[in-house]
Amino acid sequence: MIAANAALDQVELEPGIGSPVLGKVLGLPNLRSWRVSDFPLLWFYFERNDHLDVARLLGERQDVSAILALVDSHQ
Repeated sequence: MIAANAALDQVELEPGIGSPVLGKVLGLPNLRSWRVSDFPLLWFYFERNDHLDVARLLGERQDVSAILALVDSHQ
Protein backbone atom coordinates (compact mmCIF):
# COMPACT_ATOMS: atom_id res chain seq x y z
CA MET A 1 0.00 0.00 0.00
CA ILE A 2 3.02 2.27 0.42
CA ALA A 3 3.52 2.41 -3.37
CA ALA A 4 -0.15 3.30 -3.92
CA ASN A 5 0.07 6.13 -1.39
CA ALA A 6 3.32 7.38 -2.92
CA ALA A 7 1.70 7.48 -6.37
CA LEU A 8 -1.27 9.41 -4.98
CA ASP A 9 1.09 11.84 -3.22
CA GLN A 10 2.79 12.45 -6.56
CA VAL A 11 -0.57 13.17 -8.23
CA GLU A 12 -1.43 15.64 -5.47
CA LEU A 13 1.77 17.55 -6.16
CA GLU A 14 1.38 17.48 -9.96
CA PRO A 15 -2.24 16.74 -10.94
CA GLY A 16 -1.57 17.18 -14.65
CA ILE A 17 0.84 14.24 -14.82
CA GLY A 18 -1.94 11.67 -15.15
CA SER A 19 -3.02 10.52 -18.58
CA PRO A 20 -6.28 12.04 -19.91
CA VAL A 21 -6.65 9.43 -22.69
CA LEU A 22 -9.22 7.15 -21.06
CA GLY A 23 -11.26 10.14 -19.91
CA LYS A 24 -11.49 11.35 -23.48
CA VAL A 25 -12.41 7.90 -24.78
CA LEU A 26 -15.15 7.50 -22.15
CA GLY A 27 -16.41 11.07 -22.47
CA LEU A 28 -15.49 11.88 -18.87
CA PRO A 29 -13.97 15.37 -18.87
CA ASN A 30 -11.01 15.91 -16.56
CA LEU A 31 -10.60 12.19 -15.78
CA ARG A 32 -6.96 11.20 -15.52
CA SER A 33 -5.13 8.00 -14.63
CA TRP A 34 -1.77 7.41 -12.98
CA ARG A 35 0.00 4.07 -12.62
CA VAL A 36 1.36 2.82 -9.30
CA SER A 37 5.05 2.00 -9.75
CA ASP A 38 5.88 -1.72 -9.89
CA PHE A 39 2.22 -2.78 -9.55
CA PRO A 40 -0.60 -3.38 -12.07
CA LEU A 41 -2.71 -0.67 -10.42
CA LEU A 42 -4.01 2.67 -11.64
CA TRP A 43 -5.35 5.64 -9.73
CA PHE A 44 -8.27 7.33 -11.47
CA TYR A 45 -9.11 10.88 -10.50
CA PHE A 46 -10.84 14.00 -11.76
CA GLU A 47 -8.75 17.13 -11.94
CA ARG A 48 -10.80 20.12 -10.76
CA ASN A 49 -9.89 23.80 -10.58
CA ASP A 50 -9.12 23.79 -6.86
CA HIS A 51 -8.95 20.10 -5.87
CA LEU A 52 -8.81 16.48 -7.00
CA ASP A 53 -11.66 14.00 -6.80
CA VAL A 54 -10.08 10.57 -6.45
CA ALA A 55 -12.48 8.09 -8.01
CA ARG A 56 -10.85 4.66 -7.71
CA LEU A 57 -7.74 2.57 -7.42
CA LEU A 58 -8.21 -0.24 -9.95
CA GLY A 59 -6.26 -3.17 -11.27
CA GLU A 60 -5.23 -2.94 -14.91
CA ARG A 61 -7.11 -6.16 -15.73
CA GLN A 62 -10.45 -4.91 -14.43
CA ASP A 63 -13.17 -3.61 -16.76
CA VAL A 64 -12.17 -0.01 -16.11
CA SER A 65 -14.68 1.54 -18.52
CA ALA A 66 -17.66 -0.23 -16.93
CA ILE A 67 -16.53 0.65 -13.41
CA LEU A 68 -15.86 4.28 -14.24
CA ALA A 69 -19.22 4.58 -16.01
CA LEU A 70 -20.76 3.81 -12.61
CA VAL A 71 -18.60 6.47 -10.96
CA ASP A 72 -19.76 9.03 -13.53
CA SER A 73 -23.43 8.20 -12.99
CA HIS A 74 -23.07 9.13 -9.29
CA GLN A 75 -21.64 12.60 -9.88
